[in-house]
Amino acid sequence: MRQELMSLPKTLAEDVARNLVMVAKLLDDEPEQAYQYARVALRLASRVAAVREAAGFASYAVGKYSEALAEFRAARRMTGNSDLWPVMADCERGMGRPERALAMAGEPEVQKLDRAGQVEMRMVAAGARRDMGQADAAVVTLQSPELASHSIQPWTARLRYAYADALLAVGREDEAREWFAKALEADQGGTTDASDRLAELDGVEFVDALDPEQEADDALKPVEESTVEESKADEPKVEEAEVEEAEVEIEEVEADEEPETVEPETVEPEAVESEIAEPEDAEDAEPELVEDEVRDDDAEDAAEDAAPTAEARSEDRAGLPEKDGDES
Repeated sequence: MRQELMSLPKTLAEDVARNLVMVAKLLDDEPEQAYQYARVALRLASRVAAVREAAGFASYAVGKYSEALAEFRAARRMTGNSDLWPVMADCERGMGRPERALAMAGEPEVQKLDRAGQVEMRMVAAGARRDMGQADAAVVTLQSPELASHSIQPWTARLRYAYADALLAVGREDEAREWFAKALEADQGGTTDASDRLAELDGVEFVDALDPEQEADDALKPVEESTVEESKADEPKVEEAEVEEAEVEIEEVEADEEPETVEPETVEPEAVESEIAEPEDAEDAEPELVEDEVRDDDAEDAAEDAAPTAEARSEDRAGLPEKDGDES
């Protein structure tokens, strides 16, 4: 691929290379985005075999088998290699033509494939047999020296998995379980779901607690009316209990903090009546008594005025000479 890109101008080659890197990076996890990058690279350099091959795999990953087959054929014409023969046959299956895929399995091109390619072609042919309703023939097609080998190769897990699935399709469940276990043993990279298939056969169901799709389904489920009514009926009870607890706490606090009450002095009604009645008695007093009181006051004032006068007279007399005899 590097030699093919070297034939392009430097800037164009760099742009194409960046897009091809993104295709390889996103192909397994984000096939739709990988497909978009592949289309960009295809517009930039459609005459490069590596670009046509990458575009073919991106189209194959998103289920566009017609586009994928066209890109694979173009890449094969440019290179003359037969490495893409199995995936081209599988595109025929994807397009609903399993008989053509089965015919490609008998072509001389298969003999040019390496061991991994021949195993891949065998699995495609077995799938075509199943598409055509020939489940037993699919089991026989997968029986090969590669399946019986104990050595672990990059394709071993997928081959054992395909054989276990074919056995399960014909009702040979015990054998299928055995081969799913063997596939799991060889599946070091996690390329298959053999563990899930084994659990399914054993009746074990795994639930992903963090599955957002399951949470969304649970959120869309209607809630029973009785449950809603019960929850509503329980709410006031909870509130009443909380209010009662709060009132008890308030009463306890008030009991602890309440100061000693001082009882006001009680006044006898009779005393109040007497105090109120005094002004009335004063008004109702007889005139004679009032006059006597006035006279007494006047007498006291006169006595007070007379006292200094008498004192003055006594002083004047003291200054006069005493008489020798009494003239009388």
